[in-house]
Amino acid sequence: MESWRRSLADSITSPEEIAERFGIDPEPLVPVVRRYPLRITRHYLGLIEGPGDPIWRQCVPDPLELNDDQLPDPLHEERLSPVPGLIHRYPDRAVWLVSNECAVYCRFCMRKRRVGCPLPCGDDRSIDDAIRYITEKPTIRDVILSGGDPLLLDDERLEVILSRLAAIPHVEMIRIGTRTPVTLPERITPRLCRMLKRYHPLYINTHFNHPREVTYESAKACARLADAGIPLGNQTVLMGGVNDDPAVMMRLMQRLLAIRVRPYYIHQMDLVQGTGHFRTRVQAGLEIVEQLRGHTSGLATPYYVIDAPGGKGKIPLLPECVSRQGNVWLMRNYRGEFVEYRDTD
Repeated sequence: MESWRRSLADSITSPEEIAERFGIDPEPLVPVVRRYPLRITRHYLGLIEGPGDPIWRQCVPDPLELNDDQLPDPLHEERLSPVPGLIHRYPDRAVWLVSNECAVYCRFCMRKRRVGCPLPCGDDRSIDDAIRYITEKPTIRDVILSGGDPLLLDDERLEVILSRLAAIPHVEMIRIGTRTPVTLPERITPRLCRMLKRYHPLYINTHFNHPREVTYESAKACARLADAGIPLGNQTVLMGGVNDDPAVMMRLMQRLLAIRVRPYYIHQMDLVQGTGHFRTRVQAGLEIVEQLRGHTSGLATPYYVIDAPGGKGKIPLLPECVSRQGNVWLMRNYRGEFVEYRDTD
């Protein structure tokens, strides 16, 4: 068994294990874990300094996850899925959910409804169906592998997917979304990087949310990917009690550039059931962008975006480009449509 598989098998998966380490009562966490699975790698667990800190909030179950009346799929991913596991929202790109497994089950996940559950679209037939659909849609030039985490697949399975995509003439690029450099950095092996290097142009977006996640191990993982010629971007989710402070966000962006990861997006928390306790007001994100612009390198200033409910796409927000009436923001999406977004009360 590869070392990263052993590390994954040694992860924390029960409230009792958390309670034993931190001296808390596990009982309030039990019904949460029954609904939304728990997994924390030993590496990520070691970043927690104490209950309630920014790392804890991202990975330890919270009873507040059960007190949220939002929709489980507000982005209409399932309605936009022409074949199992494939999301085709924008004309020129498609998202392919190739895994339902993650090294850490983040409590803020946009796909809480499905991660950690049996994958209905991971067998050979469903791969054939996805490849067939992409092949028959010549407008698709960009395929994003997502999940779950694609890098929780073994190298051989992942290469089957990459090689079949690379054989489609109109697919010009492949992107992989992964949090393993943060949560399971030993997954980024020299063998994996040698394999990935064969499928350029290949891009990886990872997912750092707090400066303390930039460790020696995660920096080494990112260096291996960058040395394989893979451009690295980062998508950060704006979360209350984690990174909703301009100084924290600026330090994160600066540390990412130091390890050759380009800040790409800051996401407003999606209106996903079970994540309401993380949600900040839009104004908080706009103020963070204002603090970044002009106060640090332009390379360290990502887009602040809202993924509009109803499958209407990501909309970048700038203080001068949006308007508000009460707690409703009015924005223009990629189709030129005006979209309303109801802010946190």
